[in-house]
Amino acid sequence: MRWSKLFIPTLREVPADAEFASHQLLLRAGYVRQLAAGIYNYLFLAQRSLLKIQQIVRQEMDAIGGQEFYLPGLNPAEVWQESGRWDLMGDNLFRLKDRFGRDLCLGMTHEEVMTFIARGELRSYKQLPQLWYQIQTKFRDEPRPKSGLLRVRQFIMKDSYSFDLDEAGLDVSYEKHRQAYCRIFDRCGLRYLAVEAHSGAMGGSQSMEFMVASNAGEDLVVHCPGCGYAANMEKAKSVAADAGAGDPQEKRTPEKVHTPGQKTIAEVTAFLSVPPARLIKSVVLVAGETPFLVLLRGDHALSETKFAAVRGAGEPRPAHPEEIRQWFGAEPGSLGPVGVKGMRILADRVLEGRRNMITGANVDDYHLLNVTPGVDFEAEFLDLRQVTEGDTCAECGGRLQIVKAVEVGHIFKLGYRYSRSMGLKVLGESGEEIMPIMGSYGIGIERILTAAIELFHDKDGMSLPPSIAPFDVVLTPVNLGDKAQREGAEALYAECKAQGVDVLFDDRDERPGVKFKDADLIGVPYRITLGKKLAQGVVELVNRRTHVVEEIRVAEAAARLKALRAQ
Repeated sequence: MRWSKLFIPTLREVPADAEFASHQLLLRAGYVRQLAAGIYNYLFLAQRSLLKIQQIVRQEMDAIGGQEFYLPGLNPAEVWQESGRWDLMGDNLFRLKDRFGRDLCLGMTHEEVMTFIARGELRSYKQLPQLWYQIQTKFRDEPRPKSGLLRVRQFIMKDSYSFDLDEAGLDVSYEKHRQAYCRIFDRCGLRYLAVEAHSGAMGGSQSMEFMVASNAGEDLVVHCPGCGYAANMEKAKSVAADAGAGDPQEKRTPEKVHTPGQKTIAEVTAFLSVPPARLIKSVVLVAGETPFLVLLRGDHALSETKFAAVRGAGEPRPAHPEEIRQWFGAEPGSLGPVGVKGMRILADRVLEGRRNMITGANVDDYHLLNVTPGVDFEAEFLDLRQVTEGDTCAECGGRLQIVKAVEVGHIFKLGYRYSRSMGLKVLGESGEEIMPIMGSYGIGIERILTAAIELFHDKDGMSLPPSIAPFDVVLTPVNLGDKAQREGAEALYAECKAQGVDVLFDDRDERPGVKFKDADLIGVPYRITLGKKLAQGVVELVNRRTHVVEEIRVAEAAARLKALRAQ
């Protein structure tokens, strides 16, 4: 294609409201333009890259037996009500009414619709397994759209769904997707981590996120470079630093000490001149009708996901002040486990084996010194805390890293949640009814492009992986007014097209510096420059990412580019 005929509205200045590199460069390189908060127009270059990403996804999904569907973005409320997610999704779900007053929504994912199809069409175990997928626009009423294409209200997703007879079959479908996702992200040129994850509102027994480390990310990932262990903060496990090495070891009796007005961990530690790791933090939560006293080390935070795994039914909430007064006889800030009866006490495993710690005395403005878990109070010791900086890997003892990351894919073992709530059954071999087990698997198409830009950019622009760049090469004659350069460029342009090279011919009447800057900005992996050495049959091949310049024979240029593309 000829640059002079295309719409590529590049910008020289960094947009003031764009915080991260991907957002800045998508705007500056003319890939996108914002229509409203969280709603973007994808222009020519973005669409070319997104279509290449979709083609990679489509090829790998087809390779594992996926069958491509295309489902409506507009869904009747009834199918979401059947699954229970009409209420569960809250304000994140776009809702509307048609002219007759019937409730509708814009689909943010399609478990319900896929299950609806399966319920109506699948009759026998002989029809299983099934693997259905689509690449389609989704909608989420995001309360705070930001970061360019990372947090938006309309986006493109590949979502697939597996239907199997039993858990063994689901294991196979899940593993097929895991391997396919690795191939997809490898082919898209990403550096990524596959991490243990929490299923959230999707439900299910197991899930895995595919994450790309980036300061633009909103998720935190715990990673061990030594053994490769990786998990998101909700699921990560570790060995805590400073796990009681400084505790006094002699047997002591709990001692009440006056701490007037000292409520927070910071206030108590400053008042008593001790580090936060010497304190036991008391958190009172209520799940359903059941109260829990959750105990953590003073410098640790509760993982709500880990607590959810042991709390039983009911969404948790902080206990009300009047409930705390009734159960403990004291206000928050003076609470502790010693003497507490009739309440389930959960203690983080880090507290097990500690000695002579400090906790609230259940008397306003008093704390207890010399409290030993398992001696002065009984509790269930469980992994309840979030991993913190300085922890070591529970697998190999290496130093853990906590990094920000962008989620580009997520796979779930849904189990029977949707087949049960929506009445999906097939007849088994002996004529009995069998409930198929399901999996759900998503990839964010725009997130792949955005993550690639976050990974591969410099002060001059983006440097996209060749497989997802809008073009393979930019053909740049230095002086189109020179007859030899113009004719040489036209001949090489025709040869590249004949060889199947995706070539952008910069035939604009611009200064060479402008052309070079634009080529660097838009992220095309290679540039061929035709200059004075063309008279000797030589052109320059520039690698955008490494900036390495190589002189090659013009007669060999198209074949060389074709070989680079094949790599």
